[in-house]
Amino acid sequence: MSVAVGISFKPAGRVYSFDPNGLDLRRGDAVITETSRGIELGHVKHAARDVEDELLSLPLKRVLRVATEGDRAQVAANEARAQQALEAARERVLGRGMPMRLLRAEYQFDGSQVTIYFAAEGRVDFRELVKDLAGGLRTRIQLHQVGARDAAKLMGGIGPCGRALCCSTWLTTFEPVSMKMAKEQSLFLNPTKFSGVCGKLMCCLRYEYDHYRETRAQMPVLGGEVDTPDGRGQVVGHNVIQERVLVSLKDGREREYSAGEIQRPLVRGCSVLAGGKCIGGCGPTSPAPAANDME
Repeated sequence: MSVAVGISFKPAGRVYSFDPNGLDLRRGDAVITETSRGIELGHVKHAARDVEDELLSLPLKRVLRVATEGDRAQVAANEARAQQALEAARERVLGRGMPMRLLRAEYQFDGSQVTIYFAAEGRVDFRELVKDLAGGLRTRIQLHQVGARDAAKLMGGIGPCGRALCCSTWLTTFEPVSMKMAKEQSLFLNPTKFSGVCGKLMCCLRYEYDHYRETRAQMPVLGGEVDTPDGRGQVVGHNVIQERVLVSLKDGREREYSAGEIQRPLVRGCSVLAGGKCIGGCGPTSPAPAANDME
């Protein structure tokens, strides 16, 4: 076991484990830490706690100190310099006609390096651009190409729901999102209807996917016959959120029922019975009949 404190360096960035170095740190504290990139300012997301060594990359980098007013002033000055560096880079990119969109620039805490993030359709040869910028800014330059999702995370914005983008406010990692998730949630299979500002499928399709999949698996299949308090009918729709089933009755009426109000009749003579349960979709409500009772 080792004592570790969780620290993030961006508002919705990943949380990394550090050695608290004996400091009394609380959630939200600004701290100066050692990192693989050098000295950086971050914010405490998780107070110090015991963590299994197997979950850590030992040895841990140390927290050097709680950030001072001087440290905060240094960060503010770096942000101003980063904006100037970004404008200088944009002028050079436009002058060279390079197929890249510059997004953001960040100075390292000690000012020894500036990282410029950009988006592009394909690979870009920016070696001459780096040389030009290094000569003008008199510091080390790193250009980092990011994908569409990371570009949206860096820039921020408002989603189709009217709220700030999840990726730029609280989502720390991107999980895979597929058209299957949209289909499972009965959405129109038109990607433009549920694409985010990044042009990719919205991350929120992932949030309720497991619930839809698990709940739908407990419901009778579409087109299957069920017994209801009003007689037998055919399943024509699912309301997964409310866990209700829409049934078309024999008399032509359509009514919604909760899952507990309906039963799936046993199909006698079913050839796919296994252990008393139908695995072919008909779903018994009673044990399978004996062999000599089968019709």
